[in-house]
Parts: sequence; structure tokens; C-alpha cells
Amino acid sequence: MRLDNKQSVHELSSRIHEITADNVDSLLAEYVHEDVEWHGPAPIDGLAGRTELVEEFWRPLLRAFPDLEKNNYVLFAGEFEGDEWVCATGNLVGTFENDWLDIPATGHATWIRYGEFHRFEDGKIAETRTIVDILDVLQQAGYRFAPSLAPEVVIPGPTTQDGVLLDEQNEEESRQTMELVEGMLFDGLNSYEERGLENMGMEQYWHEDFMWYGPAGIGSTRGIDGFQDFHQNPFLEAFPDREVGHHDSRIAEGDYCASTGWPAVVGTHLGDGWLGLPATGNSADMRVIDVWRREDDLLAENWVFIDMIDLLDQLGVDVFERLRNNPASVQWSGKP
Repeated sequence: MRLDNKQSVHELSSRIHEITADNVDSLLAEYVHEDVEWHGPAPIDGLAGRTELVEEFWRPLLRAFPDLEKNNYVLFAGEFEGDEWVCATGNLVGTFENDWLDIPATGHATWIRYGEFHRFEDGKIAETRTIVDILDVLQQAGYRFAPSLAPEVVIPGPTTQDGVLLDEQNEEESRQTMELVEGMLFDGLNSYEERGLENMGMEQYWHEDFMWYGPAGIGSTRGIDGFQDFHQNPFLEAFPDREVGHHDSRIAEGDYCASTGWPAVVGTHLGDGWLGLPATGNSADMRVIDVWRREDDLLAENWVFIDMIDLLDQLGVDVFERLRNNPASVQWSGKP
């Protein structure tokens, strides 16, 4: 069934460009269970059933971006705790012709990063966990809520251009990829409190020049030093007690691995300065999707999705309240 599941997700993505807000329901009916559980980013959050998914997510999105297309640059499948999952990531691309989620339309081409996990039952999608980078859409529309820690660019697909795995993959390669990622997560990243940043052993897991593609507000980094300077160290100072690895799914196939959790990371906001914010002392849980590519014995690329709108809200920053009630306070000179 794994090959069929991958093909279904690939077909659904490729057909988005063919449909409109008026007939998207008929397309989804071919691929998605009527009672699908959909877990998305704030301010949409959770949706119950295919009808709600159409009305609350797909129709508003397609009305805002009538020429929308969905391009996967990574797609693979695996099993987690007895369930069949497919992971995909890439860009939704369209012309921003009508307002979406209270974000004023720009009339310009817009790139919407997405990461998604789909759980299959009886050949159809029964559960989806997805993060689209809504903060990045806001920034493309000319609104900025926090200083970025690293450069923000249109995120590329794998440098090897081999991320859409529609065929069967070597099981030994898949096992090696999973073991490397699990070692990095559970032995490396969770060792901060015991060993400190410099002794976490990231060189055991990451290529020296690996690329880390982060969400809007954080940006992208290159190499272990760049990762530590512009993401890991500021993040650990802000959330020194953070724990990773609370996963609803974790799969690997070939050279690719991915995980997701609602939440995947938990911590307490104890340090000043992250995204320009003073410490709040608030507990925070973070919806995350991570996708990795292994090259030989080390990880070479990592696509990272964090529901930043939800996280900022937990830290006292209501992004959409500011957008609705005081948009001038978050507009910047880059507005088209």
C-alpha cells in the first residue's frame, strides 16, 4: 500500500492547479476520508471532516490564490506505530489576488512553504498534520513582527533533486537514515543541559556545511557554526529546559527522514532576546515538522517548520490581532 499512498499524495498535489474554489470538494473526495482529522497551523488550527476542511482551508486559500499550484520537492512514506504515513514538503505558489486570513492581498506571486504528514486508512487520507509558513506570507505582504535571526529566502528543494521517492527504497538505507536522525535527536540535541552547547557532538550527525532551512522569523543557516550561532544558541538561551522528540509520527525512507509532533518540542521561555522578546516565563509547546536528507553517514539538509503564529501567541504576541487593529505598527519598507 505504501507505493499507492505516495502516488495518491503526489497526484493530489499535481491536480491542485487544475481546480478552483468551487470544485475543490470533488477533488478532495477522491483522496480524503469524509471524517478526516486535520491538524493545521494557527489561526486555522484543527478541522474535523472533509466538509470543514474544504470550507475553512481550501476554499479561502483558492479564492485568495486562484492560480495556485502545489509543488512537492520531497515526498516519501513509512510506518510509525502500525500506521501508514506519507510526508511531503515543498511550495504552494500563486498570485495573491484576494485577502487571506485577514492578510491584505498584494497582487504579487507568493510562495507558501508547507510541510505535511498524511496518515492513510483504506487507501485514503484519514489524518493530516500540516504547517504552512503563514508568518512568511505576512512578510511577503510587507508585515514584520520580529527581527529575523538569519537570512530569509525562498527555500530550495534538495540539492540532489531526488526527494520525490515514488518507487520502493532500500530498507537498509532507510534504517541507516532513521538511526542517524534518532541519534541526533535523542542523544545529541537532548544532551544540552548535561554537556552544554559546545559538547553536544553535532559533528557526529551533521555535515560541516549542512543547510538548515528554518521558518520565517528565524531564517536559514549554513554549517554547524551557522546553525549554532543563529538558531541553536539563541533558542537554547530562550528555552534552556526544552525537550525534543514528542512525535506523533517519525518515518524514514531511503536517504530521507521526517518527524512531526503536536507538540514536538516543549520548554519554558526563560531567556531574553529571542525574536526580540523579553522572557515571559511562559510554558510553550511547539508544533513542528522536520525533514532531513542524509548524505553518506551524515545529515546534509534539514527543512524545518514551526507553527510560529501559535508559538508567538503563547509568548504574548497575537500576530493577527496586531494585523487587524494596528497594521501600521508592523508594516515595513519592504511592502510591495
